Amino acid sequence: MELRAHLGWAGGVVAGWNFFWSLRMKPNFQDPAVIVTKMYDATLWILPKVEKFPRSYRFTVGDRIATTSLSVLTLLVQAAYAKKRLTLIAEACNQLNSLRYLLRLAKDLKLMSTDSYLFIMEKIEELGRMAGGWQRQSGSTEE
Repeated sequence: MELRAHLGWAGGVVAGWNFFWSLRMKPNFQDPAVIVTKMYDATLWILPKVEKFPRSYRFTVGDRIATTSLSVLTLLVQAAYAKKRLTLIAEACNQLNSLRYLLRLAKDLKLMSTDSYLFIMEKIEELGRMAGGWQRQSGSTEE
C-alpha cells in the first residue's frame, strides 16, 4: 500500500487533518496486553531469584519483593479489564516505585548481583514509563 494512500493524502492535500491533530494531542498508548505481558515476564524472572535469597532474608525482603511484584501484575490485569482504571493504574505505579526500592535494597544487601539488578531495573523502568503513559491516557479519557 502506498504511503500517501495510507495516510489519507488526496491530490497532495491531507484529507484527514483531524487524524494527525488527534495523534499530536493525545499520547499514543499501546495495547494494555503489552504492559501486562512485560510485567508477567518480570515477575517470572523475579520469583526464582527470590527463592535463591539466603534464608535470613528470603522471608522478609524476598517475600516483600515477590508480593509486590505479584501485586503490580494483578493491578495491571485488573486495569486492563476495568472501565474506570485510573486508580488501579495509579496504585500499580506506586507499587512499581516500592518494587524499585526493594530491589535496590536486595542489591545493596548483596542478595542479587549488580548485573541482575541492572537487568531487572531496566525492565521496571520501561514498565514505569508504560504505566505512566497509560495513566495519562486514561486520565484524559475518564475526565
